[in-house]
Amino acid sequence: MSHMNFMDKLLDGVAVEWKALGEAVTLQRGKRLVKSQLEVSGNFAVYQNSMTPLGYYNESNVKADTTFVICAGAAGEIGYSATDFWAADDVHYLVTPENISSKFLYHYLLTQQHSIVGQVRRASVPRLSKTVIEKLQIPIPCPESPEKSLEIQTEIVRILDAFTELTAELTAELTARKKQYTYYRDQLLSFEEGDLEWKTLGELCSIGVGQAPTVNEIGEYAFVNAGTTPSGYVPDYNTEADTITTPSRGQGGIGYVGYQATRFWCGPLCYRIRSTSKKIKTRFIYYVMANSMKDIVGLANMAGVPALNKKDLVGFLVPIPSPAEQERIVAILDKFDALTDSISEGLPREIELRQKQYEYYRDLLLSFPKPEVGA
Repeated sequence: MSHMNFMDKLLDGVAVEWKALGEAVTLQRGKRLVKSQLEVSGNFAVYQNSMTPLGYYNESNVKADTTFVICAGAAGEIGYSATDFWAADDVHYLVTPENISSKFLYHYLLTQQHSIVGQVRRASVPRLSKTVIEKLQIPIPCPESPEKSLEIQTEIVRILDAFTELTAELTAELTARKKQYTYYRDQLLSFEEGDLEWKTLGELCSIGVGQAPTVNEIGEYAFVNAGTTPSGYVPDYNTEADTITTPSRGQGGIGYVGYQATRFWCGPLCYRIRSTSKKIKTRFIYYVMANSMKDIVGLANMAGVPALNKKDLVGFLVPIPSPAEQERIVAILDKFDALTDSISEGLPREIELRQKQYEYYRDLLLSFPKPEVGA
């Protein structure tokens, strides 16, 4: 069904009134709580300056089925709660009349989020004024018949909620699979030192750092530097495929391990590690290192700018099971890796596609006709 045919059928010739949000609903500001009043878990989530609850409280000040806007910190973020909650003083929540669905407003405001965020005042703490929110124009279908208006709003919400519920189910599945992955990885890579041969990373691998790209242009090869994933792309490569990467220094990156399946350019803040031993595969070493982040961090000098020196990294111990056992472990973990982390397949890709599908239909369903200028 085309956009116009669908909207024509849904609206069935009814008018659409555009009103300032502040005229259509009541915006109320939340009430401040101090951290000493909060709990780690509890009955009512407390929203302050982000969509992540600041904590929990034993009372609520906002009823369920309410849309709210974060006005400091992550200013411009739009939230909706199906349960009672506590809105702190950096939250404005929308009290809607009987003819306007709060969930309908939530979905519509998401279509305007880019514009809303663009009006945030960028200071030491980003802030969004109440006036900006109140001036937002919102559509009200069939304003002369509140019952018909709610029917239209409810149908739009029903369709869009179906997409968000599917995304939520996939996200919950991903969380469960990641926990399962971590459990099996721990089990599969738990070896006792006396059970098999152990050697140091320096005995098994070539270990070096890269250098800055020679050409400052965009190309087809990933540029990996001070991290485990590409930070850009360049026209040439300096490292072959089947290589482990881990930061040599920098805030927040020490201990994280990546694996590059294709040729890439390795930067000066990144170690490149490849097996030179017939006894062990690089991919197996990657999983051992990825499962040993705390051990790798323990090798680093964390004073000032954290740094992992090569002389310390070469001493990292690696177990060497039989080639058949390495293949078995890698095959199992590769399947989990594809399911939980791949952006080209598996659950992350599916979630991304469902989110794009939701955004497409959200924009289609909420693109109500606007009156012509001067009409």
